[in-house]
Amino acid sequence: MLMRTDPFREFDRLTQQVLGQAGTWSRPNPMPMDAYRSGAEFVVAFDLPGVDPEAIELDVERNVLTVKAERRPIAGDEVEMQVSERPLGVFSRQLFLGDTLDADHIHAAYDAGVLTVRIPIAERAKPRKIAIESEPARKEINA
Repeated sequence: MLMRTDPFREFDRLTQQVLGQAGTWSRPNPMPMDAYRSGAEFVVAFDLPGVDPEAIELDVERNVLTVKAERRPIAGDEVEMQVSERPLGVFSRQLFLGDTLDADHIHAAYDAGVLTVRIPIAERAKPRKIAIESEPARKEINA
């Protein structure tokens, strides 16, 4: 099972409860993701358009997967910016991996601005058949 926490999500939820509408203090998520199970693995896809693959770090420590990416400005010093709506800087997300996932065999690929992380399901968590043995008929011992 894949678990995650986002402190701003809780803040948005609380604001929505108090104001009865979406929070006005919320910020757009600069690293939106999709997560789903596909066969014997979990797949997590992060949207990172405009991020150089060299500016992406992926770390696992004690079942916590951390994705860190930096979107740098494209324009140089001589450019006078007219509109700047895309967030720049360092962004990170943390996913807490459940015990049913194999954090030792994670695979990641980056293509067309999408970082795809594949996390296999641990062998011990996969469904398996249990063999049923037939016991020999119990012999009554009557002497």
